[in-house]
Amino acid sequence: MKNLTISVIGLGYIGLPTAALLANNGYFVVGMDVDPHIVKTINQGKIHFAEPDLDIFVHSAVEAGRLKAFTELKSSDVYIICVSTPLYKKKGIPQPNIDYVLDATVNIASLVKAGDLIILESTSPVGTTEKIQSILRASGVDVDEVHISYCPERVLPGKIMKELVENDRIVGGITPKATKVASHFYKTFIKGNVLETDSKTAEMCKLTENSFRDVNIAFANELSLICDKEGINVSSLIQLANKHPRVNILQPGPGVGGHCIAVDPWFIVSMDKKNSRLIKTARQINNYKTDWVIEKIKRYALNVFTQKGAKPKIACLGLSFKPDVDDLRESPALNIAVSLMDQGYEVVAVEPNIITHKIVELTELDRVLNDDFILVLLVKHKEFLVQPIREKLMYFNTLDFCGALA
Repeated sequence: MKNLTISVIGLGYIGLPTAALLANNGYFVVGMDVDPHIVKTINQGKIHFAEPDLDIFVHSAVEAGRLKAFTELKSSDVYIICVSTPLYKKKGIPQPNIDYVLDATVNIASLVKAGDLIILESTSPVGTTEKIQSILRASGVDVDEVHISYCPERVLPGKIMKELVENDRIVGGITPKATKVASHFYKTFIKGNVLETDSKTAEMCKLTENSFRDVNIAFANELSLICDKEGINVSSLIQLANKHPRVNILQPGPGVGGHCIAVDPWFIVSMDKKNSRLIKTARQINNYKTDWVIEKIKRYALNVFTQKGAKPKIACLGLSFKPDVDDLRESPALNIAVSLMDQGYEVVAVEPNIITHKIVELTELDRVLNDDFILVLLVKHKEFLVQPIREKLMYFNTLDFCGALA
């Protein structure tokens, strides 16, 4: 199969790593993105977001002539759709927007030929892969002669290049033959198991995985609210409870971020509001935790103002949605910083993984440690967890509202 040409549509957090991995495994890959800056950057052998080892893979692929990026689609043998599926609100409920997926399908319709493999990797509502088939059929493509499948990504930012290879993949085709063709393709470049099913089950599986994680985080976050009211250290409580052989409570936090856990549960809720009450409630709890943290910080700032007679300055430690990455998507930490700024507070942030931010002023860690700031630990970046920092945070009586120092 290595003589095939592969088009990867959408060169973001999943598309670019996938394209680079395929190119380094001997395929010729043409990447497509509507952003000219992204295309130019990749063709220079560089990357437009931080991810360990990705720069090495991209540089190697471009230097070898096996990866080229364009702003227009090119005829290929395999088309992998990795475009965004954002949310929009309808009657107060977030709904998935698959317009980019459908647009990509329309654009490849004129290029698709018999025997081609079309794979959707974007997180999508159940039935999206079938819509791809319908669009291709309406465009005159003989869908019985092409292979259409869904294969969701299941990787963790910060470990993408490793997990793309090692994690198991779920492949669900529109037809059993499509499943087999797609499965054979993935087996050429991954080491994990390739698990075969149908397209709707594969779509639902991705949503289920992240909804499960969201519900578990919501339990921990709700527990932290109860413990705060009762004056109980939530970290100590969880540590003790987890000594039970069948209990494994997660650590709470200031909310839930990232493009998966904070988003995917809404795909299920929008599909079946009646039977997704627990999933919806978990989303609401995790969103509320961010608002609760903001109010907690404001009350602490008011106490400082009362004691000192001067409006306090707030330093947010971390802006990304998880430790040691530069990914700000759906980040509760960023939401907290911006919300405080919008309410008139003087806010700076220390974020070791990004250089600048268009809204929040970034500063150095030494500055906030040696000046009179209220320190708010929002993300457990490795830079914040060394002992001198922990001691300084204790000195400032920083709110350990989410067990972040545990």
